[in-house]
Amino acid sequence: MANVEDLEEKEDQVEDNDTAEISADASADGAGTDAGAEGTRPDHREGRGRRFRDRDRGRDRGDFVEKEFVEKLVKLNRTAKVVKGGRRFSFSALTVIGDRKGRVGFGFGKANDVSEAIRKSIDKAKRNLVKLPIKNGTIPHEVTGLFKASHVLLKPARSGTGIIAGGPVRAIMEAGGVTDVLSKSIGASSQYNVVKATFNCISKLMDAKAISRNRGKSLNELWG
Repeated sequence: MANVEDLEEKEDQVEDNDTAEISADASADGAGTDAGAEGTRPDHREGRGRRFRDRDRGRDRGDFVEKEFVEKLVKLNRTAKVVKGGRRFSFSALTVIGDRKGRVGFGFGKANDVSEAIRKSIDKAKRNLVKLPIKNGTIPHEVTGLFKASHVLLKPARSGTGIIAGGPVRAIMEAGGVTDVLSKSIGASSQYNVVKATFNCISKLMDAKAISRNRGKSLNELWG
């Protein structure tokens, strides 16, 4: 399991290096124009450099918006199809995202490129966000989730316990903002099935505010 930010960092470095080379070329040409024939012709590279600065500024704003969600790559799979000219590869990515404030989602994307598969999975995860009830850093009650042959058990834990869970369940809990929880995965260990079973657990968790409103009691009376 790896963060999507680490995979995209190399692409950002390549773009930064290209921008630095263009800026260096523009500076050298501008110096030669000033030394040889000052004022003979306008330097159009100034506007070009401004466009690059605006692009970088816009990219920084986009990165700031993306930081709203924590992105975790659960599984990246590669498949090969043998054709006449050789082998054709395709990639599939399973990604979990969350805002560490009780909102989590997962997505599965396929493409012929790794970055495109990850982008598709993140877009699907953003469209399928669900609410994860949290009380003092843990879940409100014990719950069991089921998806096909995978069973996932989640139990609340006291402060300082940490996240006692495997890869897929840990990624979901960390993205959702849970700091203390006990879990056990039973049955099939397919990461996709485990993620689905974990979200089945989340769908069964009861919200304290909704329960107190239905029972006509305050939160203090329910939680103690």
